[in-house]
Amino acid sequence: MKKLKMFLIMSLTLSFMNMGCSDEFLTKEPQASLSGPALNNAAGVEGKLISAYRTVAGYGLSGGGTWYYSTWAWIFGSISSDDALKGTDAGDQPEHSFIETYDFNTFNVHNRDKWRSGYWGVARANDVILSAEAAEDLSATRKAEIIGEAKFIRGWQHFEMQKMYRTPKFVGEDNFSLDDLEASKVPNSGKIWNQIEQDFSDAAAALPSTQSEVGRATSWAAKAYLAKAKIFQSDWAGAEPILMDIINNGPFDLVEKFEDNYLVATRNNKESIFEIQYAVSSADTNASNAEIGLAHPYISPWGCCGFLQAPQDLINFFQTDTNGLPLLDESWKTKHITNPTGDETTIGKPIGDPSVDPRLDHTVGRPGILYKGFHIMQVDYIRDLTYAGPYFSKKHVAEPEAFGVGGWGNLSANNFRIMRLGHVLLWAAEAKVELGKLEEARMLVNRVRRRAANPDGFVPEAIQGGTRFEYTTTSNPAANYNVGEYLDAWTDPALARRAVRYEMRLETAMEGNRFFDLQRWGVQSEVLNDYLQRESQFRVYLQGKQFTSPKNEFYPIPTYAIDRSFKDGEPTLTQDPNY
Repeated sequence: MKKLKMFLIMSLTLSFMNMGCSDEFLTKEPQASLSGPALNNAAGVEGKLISAYRTVAGYGLSGGGTWYYSTWAWIFGSISSDDALKGTDAGDQPEHSFIETYDFNTFNVHNRDKWRSGYWGVARANDVILSAEAAEDLSATRKAEIIGEAKFIRGWQHFEMQKMYRTPKFVGEDNFSLDDLEASKVPNSGKIWNQIEQDFSDAAAALPSTQSEVGRATSWAAKAYLAKAKIFQSDWAGAEPILMDIINNGPFDLVEKFEDNYLVATRNNKESIFEIQYAVSSADTNASNAEIGLAHPYISPWGCCGFLQAPQDLINFFQTDTNGLPLLDESWKTKHITNPTGDETTIGKPIGDPSVDPRLDHTVGRPGILYKGFHIMQVDYIRDLTYAGPYFSKKHVAEPEAFGVGGWGNLSANNFRIMRLGHVLLWAAEAKVELGKLEEARMLVNRVRRRAANPDGFVPEAIQGGTRFEYTTTSNPAANYNVGEYLDAWTDPALARRAVRYEMRLETAMEGNRFFDLQRWGVQSEVLNDYLQRESQFRVYLQGKQFTSPKNEFYPIPTYAIDRSFKDGEPTLTQDPNY
């Protein structure tokens, strides 16, 4: 299968083969060589476009760690929610701890680089648009497609900024010039949803329905993000027809096994609508998913670094009733299905034989359960058991067959399925609930649950062998997996709404979405303060912490950005008044 990285190599080779450059461009991010009028030709524009795509994957920004501005948003979207804990130990990356405990400050370097990365990606996209317009050797068809792809990237980056910040700025090609660094110093005067929607609408109109190289945006991807933008604004009537068009007319279907959305071997599958592409080899790890390399177990073969652990709250959430349905009465909040405390032989182990949704063990590593084919997880996976507990994240970790291809095994080619049909089905269900179409919503949720119920996708029981790395599997499931469909008609809008929102967490937990889902639902304060009260019983560092609304609903604009926005002696950016 062709990979976007190979297209990068071919495009840049064509762009630079006559420029006397060394072969370093094959493995290093091009710098100034990808800007300027000298590349306002077909080959140059294609190279600039690939460089713009790399910003979506979190590559090329100078300074900071790639995890600061991770595409997975595991810092800003997961550990800031009830889906994840920072993990590791108390002294590692204290900037994460500030975010986890809602001490959002204007000088946090992770927040600073999230802002930097977003507008750096916007700048790359704007450069592509202007260069494509200036290139005389591009066909009209290809020029329109290139501009469509660049607008998709620009819309995507601005979407990330609008999720993060209450009033971000919008920088279009009219406010961008390589010859005038002051041009992009525009004010942040309010929400930028209209501009984001326009970019995705333009991209949907210009892009083909399929692409020959995986990783390029299609019209379907642009439509999906247009619908997502409307969902974030509660524009249910606007989002519903777009989502149903994707479901009914798009070339997508759910993969048979939930786990196939999180394996290297099953990248770019039939469920994927837009996928962040990664690649790695023994010679080159520069295109790997380094942004989440720190979030791996603290045991061999990874050995680093213990970030992104799961709270007891999330484990309990996955329990089901005798019919295999979530506990919508919220009784899961007071019923532990595993031991939240204890010694190394009991902590994290099941209490009795609890009925659980099988997606739990594809989302979270817990003691006694096979961890993605490596070995049976135990508490030796954890860097500091007393600090963040016995559970670990799992979805992003590559399977054994894909481990160790590069110099550091934590860096893998495990793509991030950032937009897939599972998301679209649940957004459509959400829209239908809000539009009063409860039975149609139930059918959509049941479609997602049927896939989760496929026994072929259950984690198998594993029996420990003579050494830590030896085990055998049986034909039995690893736990009492029980997931069923909603058989009774949905007649209560409030209960239907809760069912859909529960399903969203079950399907996408620890993928960087949760903080922003709670944000758009307007329930952050209620949910997160309730979570802090429960989880702080076991994570003492959470005691006394509080989510403050409306302040913590968005992150502050970094002081760095305001200081660099001065024009004619005055800053063009205005800080969120809550900070």
